[in-house]
Amino acid sequence: MSLSLPELWFCVIAVLWTGYFFLEGFDFGIGVLSGTLARDRAERRVLINTIGPVWDGNEVWLLTAGGATFAAFPDWYATLFSGFYLPLLAVLVCLIVRGVAFEYRAKRPGERWQRSWEHAILWCSALVAFLWGLIFANVVRGVPVDASGEFAGGPADLLSPYALLGGAATLALFTFHGAVFAALKTVGEIRARARRAATLLGAATVLVGGAFLLWTQAEAGNGRSLGALAVAVAALVAALAANARGREGWAFCFSGVAVAAVVALLFLALFPDVMPSSLDPGWSLTVEGAASSPYTLRIMTWCAVAATPVVMVYQGWTYWVFRKRIGVQHIAGTAGPVAEPGAAGAGRAAR
Repeated sequence: MSLSLPELWFCVIAVLWTGYFFLEGFDFGIGVLSGTLARDRAERRVLINTIGPVWDGNEVWLLTAGGATFAAFPDWYATLFSGFYLPLLAVLVCLIVRGVAFEYRAKRPGERWQRSWEHAILWCSALVAFLWGLIFANVVRGVPVDASGEFAGGPADLLSPYALLGGAATLALFTFHGAVFAALKTVGEIRARARRAATLLGAATVLVGGAFLLWTQAEAGNGRSLGALAVAVAALVAALAANARGREGWAFCFSGVAVAAVVALLFLALFPDVMPSSLDPGWSLTVEGAASSPYTLRIMTWCAVAATPVVMVYQGWTYWVFRKRIGVQHIAGTAGPVAEPGAAGAGRAAR
């Protein structure tokens, strides 16, 4: 069965969000863990340096997803960004503050200066992880959209119990994903602590995330989304089992599959709508109705075919270059022998 151009671009946008949450998910998780898992400044620097070379590249996926939505589905983009103005503004502010914190925390040696920026990384990471779940939960369940396709509600309409549970689910999932990544990228005591944290966070994710996914399936699901639900649960359990056996690489792969399956479930439950209306199903924005012209979509398709392989190869090369583990002994100004030759090149110069 062939896809129409609007359906193809709906799938492309789903893939872009999957890539963003897979990569930025563990990024957010590391941000949260930098303030909860690390016991001193050196360990916080280790955790932050695990994502130092890649965090800004991960955010390119968000820019691409937003740009693709604007070009392929302008009506969806307009309704989404007008109705979700406050949470999306909060996401934008947090991402800006978080990026500044990564770059400025080492500009001065003072304890208060560095702790302030590290607190900013922690709270901005946690808030963004929560808000993405809240936003997508509202998109899937539906919001007040009137007959002209415009958002007709207020901020309180975005704070239903279902949406809040969605925020808690993504916060738990991304923090678990980050703990598995921390265990994969570090050595020494912090690695063992990350594995223990992943066990607890994985159990919490199964409970909270499972409740959210079951609620989603019950209200908006179908046969395809049920398959994605089964994959998400199985991947979470497999990640926990691999983590318990010390197989961090497999644990990270399975946690990534869980993230991808959750995004797939949300988009499968949403289709064929892009913005369901809670006022009248007939007023919902659909894939076909909200799409740009066929000519625009054809031009976008050729551009995507030409540019995507270049981006994928470059980002894959970046992760390969910075693949080594790091530990406290690799942080400049700390004492201790180097446990693994060559690991000092695992990340951007420690600051």
